[in-house]
This record gives sequence, C-alpha cells and structure tokens, in this order.
Amino acid sequence: MSRRRIGFWYRLVAAIAKPPLLALFSRDWRGMENIPTEGGFITAVNHNSALDPLSYAHFQYNTGRVPRFLAKAPLFKTPIVGMLLRRTGQIPVYRESSDAANAFRSAVDAIDRGECVAFYPEGTLTRDPDHWPMQGKTGAARVALLTKAPVIPVAQWGANEAVPPYAKERRLRLFPRKTLKVKAGPPVDLSEFYDREPTVEVLRAATQVIMEAITELLAEVRGEPAPAELYDRRGVVVEQRESGAGPREPEESK
Repeated sequence: MSRRRIGFWYRLVAAIAKPPLLALFSRDWRGMENIPTEGGFITAVNHNSALDPLSYAHFQYNTGRVPRFLAKAPLFKTPIVGMLLRRTGQIPVYRESSDAANAFRSAVDAIDRGECVAFYPEGTLTRDPDHWPMQGKTGAARVALLTKAPVIPVAQWGANEAVPPYAKERRLRLFPRKTLKVKAGPPVDLSEFYDREPTVEVLRAATQVIMEAITELLAEVRGEPAPAELYDRRGVVVEQRESGAGPREPEESK
C-alpha cells in the first residue's frame, strides 16, 4: 500500500516544533535511506529523554514518512496537546485496562493502511545508569509478527544531554549547544519467528533481536562499546543473545 499523506495537522505541529529545534540544536542524522518509501512499517526507538520524541519525529518527518506514536491515554485529555495528538493520528495506550488491546489493533490497522507506527519497546524512559537501552517489552514484536511489516531500529543520543531522563537531573542544559544524533538501521530480520506460534517465549526472543539491533546502532552513534547485558529495571539482567541461543529473561509475562 502506498504512503499516507502527511496532512495539515502534522504539518502544523512540525511548523511549531521545528524552528526551536533548528535554533537550539545541531543535528547528526544517519540512515534515512533505511526508512521505507512505501507501505506500512514499524520503527523501534530507544528512549532516554522527554525531548527525544521530538528529536526522532523531526528526523523522520524529513524523510516524508511521519510516525504514529503510541502515547499514554491521559495525554489525549490534556488541552491543546490532546487535540493535536488526535488530529495527527497518534494512538492512545490504555494501560492496565480492558481497552489496552485497542492500541495494538489500532497499530495493526495503521500499518495495513501503509503508515509507520513508532514503538518505544522499553515502555518508559531508560533506567540504565549510562542511558543504554533496557530490556524491551513485547508489543512491537507482537505487531511485527502479526503484520510481517518491516521493523526499522532507530537509535538516538543527545536529547538526554539537554534534558536528562531522571527527575533529580532533569534541568534544561542547552549550553554548550547539543547535537541531536539519530540513526536508522536496516530492517531487523524476524523471519525465523514468522511461522511459529506467538508464545511468550517467541515474543521475548523476537523482542531481544529488536533490542540488540537498537543497542548496536546506539553504540555506533555514541562511539563506544555497548554493555554486554541489557538492563532490567526489575533487577534482573537479560544476557545478550548468543548465536543459536535464546534470551534469558524472567518468567513473568510483559
């Protein structure tokens, strides 16, 4: 299916958000050629700052393929912001309610219409002390295996230097001028999971592949080696997948 037009409301938000981003930050964007030009797809993005959704959206907006974010449902009830979220086609997520599955159905529908749906697989701002990606939740993998849409890993760095992720650090640090770095990688190969029943174990294994792709990209962006293990905010570490071996994760479902 062909791409959906960006639309008036998305262009309006871009017209509001882009000038301060251009004025306050430098940009280092790489991998735009990996964003599909046609058809529905998924992006899986690391999350280390309250500012990074704007940084990533700016990057992808300039490719001509705008992302549809999964956003917390309460945001849709706030004045102005809620209206803009609805008008730009963002997808509300109702956590721990009977409506929680609606977000996944909406994501699948958007992909079937030829749109991009952006997932933050960590589910929240990273708690890793050095701002590396954490263990991921399985939502992106679930939608990917259902739709077989391309999954594009995206790593970003720099927004966290201007707006750190933790409350005790969260003060604006605009100077010296920060560089917002975003890199999109080639599609993650999940074909080994396509013909398997989407059990908890399969979804976790697919999620591990996605998170490792994001982490590898971030290591390139940061210019330093990634940690050998993924951080688990519940206190359990997930080992990076070895060739031919599955991930080791806690038994409870995500």
